[in-house]
Amino acid sequence: MTRQLFELAGSDPARVFSPYCWRTRMALAHKGLDFKTVPWRFMQKDAIKSHASEKVPVLVDGETSVNDSWTIANYLEDKYPQRPSLFGGEGGRAMARMLNNWSDVSVGQISPFIIADIHAQLDSGDQEYFRRTREKNFGKKLEDVVRGREDRIDGLRKWLHPLRMTLRAQPYLGGTAPNYADYIVFGPFQWARVTSPFELLTPDDVIYAWREKLLDAFGGMARQSPAVAA
Repeated sequence: MTRQLFELAGSDPARVFSPYCWRTRMALAHKGLDFKTVPWRFMQKDAIKSHASEKVPVLVDGETSVNDSWTIANYLEDKYPQRPSLFGGEGGRAMARMLNNWSDVSVGQISPFIIADIHAQLDSGDQEYFRRTREKNFGKKLEDVVRGREDRIDGLRKWLHPLRMTLRAQPYLGGTAPNYADYIVFGPFQWARVTSPFELLTPDDVIYAWREKLLDAFGGMARQSPAVAA
């Protein structure tokens, strides 16, 4: 049976953009496991209901369905131990758990800079739902959330400084080669890249260089996902 990955997509089915789905995409590539992407949208909850989930990513691996990116990563590590390790041991797995939680927070830090642009990339059937739910969360219109982002971006870049310090000392969060720690943190940057023309990073930033290397990883899989032109 073909391995399937349900992924959040915009109006263009090639524009898969969830930061959590990108964690799983990169993990599957790291393990060298083929998969078929199944574009999924917010209003298609029935499509994954049989897999006991209302959110993506959902991985269907033979007779097994797994949801939640962290759960999927652990499943892949344990199911396919003979393939390249995502964590490099139990200590690496424990540290990746902390980064997984930190990256969930980083999604919230990045969202105010790109949220209106995400709306513009969505299928028409998803736009009303997205605007209604996100404006309820923010308490204001999406356009007002992103207004003045050029004046606020330095605050985000300073918040990312621990990541910058780490990448000045080593090429990847995983050390000399990328592992799941890198894919966790890469997800939100790829989310922003494929949904918004607003650049979070400057070309002289070591985080930018790290992101470029991950865009080129696995035959340029992440770079091939269509980005929004500035």
